[in-house]
Amino acid sequence: MAEQRISRRVMNLGHLLTQAARRHPARPGFVWGDRTWSFAEMEARAAAIAALLRARGIGKGDRVLVHSRNCEQMFVAMFAIFRVGAVYVPTNFRLLADEVADLAEMSRPRLFLCHEDFSAHAEAVAPLTGSVIRIGAELEALMAQHAGTAAPAEPVEYDDACWFFFTSGTTGRSKAAVLTHGQLAFVVNNHLADLLPGTCEEDASLVVAPLSHGAGVHQLTQVARAAKTILLPTERFDIEEAWRLIEAHRVTNMFTVPTILKMLAEHPAAGRHDHASLRHVIYAGAPMYRADQQMILRRLGKVIVQYFGLGEVTGNITYLPPALHEAEDGPAARIGTCGFERTGMEVQIQDDAGRALAPFETGEICVIGPAVFAGYYDNPEANAKSFRDGWFRTGDLGHMDAEGFLYITGRASDMYISGGSNIYPREIEEKLLTHPDVAEAAVIGVPDPLWGEVGVAAIVVRNGQTDEATLLAWMAGKMPRYKLPKRVFFLPEMPKSGYGKVPKRLVREALEARGLLPLAKT
Repeated sequence: MAEQRISRRVMNLGHLLTQAARRHPARPGFVWGDRTWSFAEMEARAAAIAALLRARGIGKGDRVLVHSRNCEQMFVAMFAIFRVGAVYVPTNFRLLADEVADLAEMSRPRLFLCHEDFSAHAEAVAPLTGSVIRIGAELEALMAQHAGTAAPAEPVEYDDACWFFFTSGTTGRSKAAVLTHGQLAFVVNNHLADLLPGTCEEDASLVVAPLSHGAGVHQLTQVARAAKTILLPTERFDIEEAWRLIEAHRVTNMFTVPTILKMLAEHPAAGRHDHASLRHVIYAGAPMYRADQQMILRRLGKVIVQYFGLGEVTGNITYLPPALHEAEDGPAARIGTCGFERTGMEVQIQDDAGRALAPFETGEICVIGPAVFAGYYDNPEANAKSFRDGWFRTGDLGHMDAEGFLYITGRASDMYISGGSNIYPREIEEKLLTHPDVAEAAVIGVPDPLWGEVGVAAIVVRNGQTDEATLLAWMAGKMPRYKLPKRVFFLPEMPKSGYGKVPKRLVREALEARGLLPLAKT
């Protein structure tokens, strides 16, 4: 007799908004400029979008690609997509139209929700999907047509996909990390337990990062506790306005990256506005210089929380709580650590054979636990490389001390992190090589006091003439600004190994030998 399969039915993640609306219908749930939506209004709007999706034939397992700036419609659409059992597939709104088209070709969406500001993106993706709805006036009108329609949540199981979290490998080619209803429910609880203890309906959270990635996961935790979400009124990062909103709304928590946190803390507006309400200012996505950490602690107090975690583990690897952040150097200051294991997660440092290493021995950082994703969508090769004996291999190198504090000492790939964004050299190099005067190209990441790291390009030219300014201007039309190298240097020939390869180590050494690195401070 065949063994009977037992269902692992779990709560549909879209139910988080329903719960908040039931408990606190009149409380403000979302604030954007001069508009405020209560949780009851958010629930009604999510139900209308869910009814619209069902009317369009979108159901369980279907992918909905979303390309949008931060806005209220994008936020409530996420819950609607969850509710019908479909998969939320958000992109970074800074991506170019052809890049979003590549993501559509890979994820094969049934519907594209595209902000009305991105007409070129809508045109590029339209041939690859069933239909396009523009976020803005068009979606608002369609929501009105479905207002008041019942939209019960689709039954889901633990391993049912609900979010494709785009990430990349050493090649820079995007992969979709599959996040599931059960896994993300654990992540929400884990964030609340480790990063945001005590969060409740009296709290308020300011959004200063794209909702398509880590900030979106962070805001799920706020809805789970019926806390208020506040958007900056414009796309521009206005630091003065951010501090005004922190004071006006008594903001208690934020999710950000070290670059943005540094800019917030060192701005004069930090001294002009009351920020005593802040309890948890979370930073992740890149290392933070010790001098910046000390400055932030002295200006804001012990309110900062660090976590280390990749999209594949949805941030749940290690964390360093406020109490362990010390402004003064000394025995109590754990300088350079990214903290200890998240609740319910296990971290192990492994050698190339998968053996656990002793404290202070350097190896690859590997992790197991309920926050680990379900694998990459339609990419068995990447899955085979990323898992070993059940452990997810992060590709980062580091060591743990005897007490279990983790220290990241390097990266296994050439990827570098600029302003919290992962930058993959090969992607930039491939664009550079399409220029008629570029024969060879290599991009490396170098330290930068503002962005953490920036890229510099080493170029060997062929027939023709070009200079740094001309090449940078040409590149500006080929990729998002945050991916542009800060400098372009020209070499007579590219350094190569005995196998004809171009190791980035040799490129770095060649630039250093010519006095081009480190970059001059600006």
